[in-house]
Amino acid sequence: MVDASPAINASLYDKLNFSFIRDIAPVASLVNTPLVMTVTPSFPAKTVPEFIAYAKANPGKINMASAGNGNPTHVSGELFKMMTGIDMVHVPYRGTGPALTDLLGGQVQVMFGGSLASVEHIRAGRLRALAVSMRKGSPSVPGIPGTEEAGLPEYEFTFWFGLYVPAGTPGQVIRRLHEAAVSGLAKPEVRDKIAIQGMDPTPSASPEAFEADIRSEAPALERMIRESGARVE
Repeated sequence: MVDASPAINASLYDKLNFSFIRDIAPVASLVNTPLVMTVTPSFPAKTVPEFIAYAKANPGKINMASAGNGNPTHVSGELFKMMTGIDMVHVPYRGTGPALTDLLGGQVQVMFGGSLASVEHIRAGRLRALAVSMRKGSPSVPGIPGTEEAGLPEYEFTFWFGLYVPAGTPGQVIRRLHEAAVSGLAKPEVRDKIAIQGMDPTPSASPEAFEADIRSEAPALERMIRESGARVE
């Protein structure tokens, strides 16, 4: 089981002793988990346009939490900054838990966090959700606008999980595993369990289609990371 991090790491690190695309073979896309842009209840902005306007009027005064340098919670925020032209201070933590703790305590003001970690705090009123990081929203977190409804349709960032095997695995094995994964994702009980985890099932049409999606995503990630200046030593 592989998430999006290795695809991001290829652009974040100057030297890696492996190649994500070369060394492992994609089998099937499994799920996407949307990120939710959340702020503290006391934050003056109640919508994404209001947030952008406030950030532009107060450059460098908003602290943005993440689960660590290079984490999707960091990269998604950098993409938001780049696309909106705002200036926020990135505050990396060692994991989602500490980042959420400080967000709830008001030490930081905004976070692009995983929906599963955020949703209970949103429902309880301890955090305010401004948008889901998908254009049309997500069925796993109903009631929260997608970026299109929130007024920023060009912004989209999801955190995917997929099934991989070592490069060189016979093609017939890869196809059989793909068929099994797609069959499993079609079962209502499996889809229900995925929804409880705050994720959306995204079965790929074929191993080749999944690989094409990953390869097409790489240039945009590389450009965004390069322009944002995000690096990990």
